[in-house]
Amino acid sequence: MLNDPRNITLSLLFGLLIVISIVEMYISYMHDRKLYAKRDTWTNVYLMGLAFLINISTKTATFFLLNYCYQFRLFEIKNIFVYWVVLVLAQDLLYWVLHTSGHYIRFFWAMHVTHHSSPLFNLTTGFRSTVFEPLYRVFFYLPLAFMGFSAIDILFAYLVTQLYGNMVHTQAVGKLHPILEYFLVTPSHHRVHHASNIRYLDKNMGMVLIIWDRMFGTFQEELPEDKVVYGLTHQPEDTGPVNIVFHEFKAMTADVKRAPGFKNKLGYVFNPPGWSHDGSTQVAKVMQQELKEAEQREKLPIQQH
Repeated sequence: MLNDPRNITLSLLFGLLIVISIVEMYISYMHDRKLYAKRDTWTNVYLMGLAFLINISTKTATFFLLNYCYQFRLFEIKNIFVYWVVLVLAQDLLYWVLHTSGHYIRFFWAMHVTHHSSPLFNLTTGFRSTVFEPLYRVFFYLPLAFMGFSAIDILFAYLVTQLYGNMVHTQAVGKLHPILEYFLVTPSHHRVHHASNIRYLDKNMGMVLIIWDRMFGTFQEELPEDKVVYGLTHQPEDTGPVNIVFHEFKAMTADVKRAPGFKNKLGYVFNPPGWSHDGSTQVAKVMQQELKEAEQREKLPIQQH
């Protein structure tokens, strides 16, 4: 097993991620860029540890479920090159679906919010995992098993793309060549994703490829006139490690309890974050439409009387 090319590849990529994280941290402190804060970094590591434990505890069940569905595969791809290209593309698209669900369905957002809870943005922010995602992630990837991809290959493809996704959590890299910016998720794209600016909310969901966001209308370029502000639109006052994981569940439960009628209660669970039965709060799309209309009004020429 130690000589398995998959294990060697994952070990090298993870080692590279650790090294460049340390280098970024060192440069930040040397040049006083304030990209890191001790408590924030330890919270990132703590959340990564929790997610790792849940990953390990669910690994057998995840593998079994994927392997079971593989028996009912609809077809097989014999060409090894085509096999891996299609697997990576399909896995990346399904990740976009998983990630988008984490932003547009409040129940999933209550779990995913931990990843967005830091007001800082650095390579260790990628370690601030969606702790409970391993409990449901496999259900988004079941189509891959039915498409004829083995469980071990699905898990390997996910881990490799996940490590790439970690590496774009940085402010040290500006915009890349336009061709790369068009196809790949880059640090610039992912800075937008972690922003709390109204314009940037719920944008750039891809892990490796940004083309899914361009295709499905969730793409937003990083703009110099709208500097990124990281974190949540409403940061929790208690940034302790337990509250970081559960604060949105607490807020969602409180909303459900005071909502009138069963339909409204369900709305606070399955509608997008910010939805309210009485319009007292707004979802991101409504706020973005209002921002767009306000900017258009500002551009209108002053009429002469």
